[in-house]
Amino acid sequence: MCGRGVPTAASGIEAPARFGRALAAPIRCRVLLVLREAPACPADLADRLGISRTRLPNRPACLRDWGLVVTVPDGRRTRYALADARLGRALDDLRTAVVAVGTDRTRVDAGTKGCC
Repeated sequence: MCGRGVPTAASGIEAPARFGRALAAPIRCRVLLVLREAPACPADLADRLGISRTRLPNRPACLRDWGLVVTVPDGRRTRYALADARLGRALDDLRTAVVAVGTDRTRVDAGTKGCC
């Protein structure tokens, strides 16, 4: 569960831990990927994710509490956006790295003795 309050600047292990927690939950990860493309209001997020609007509210709120997403007033509506464009680039880099590692047959498999 995410904590409430004002996000603080993350340092050391906190920043990657926040990002890791966000990516560990499929819906939160998908929210970040959608917001990587463009800011969106909750109704549009739910539609783009193919989930009911009742399942969505806590996901962007957690991401906001962790400092990964910000709310942007848009008339009577509120849109969510990535807090920093570098988060979108980090998502792209991570996806590319995982694909590259997945195709590299020289890596040690998890079942190999000596691997954690």
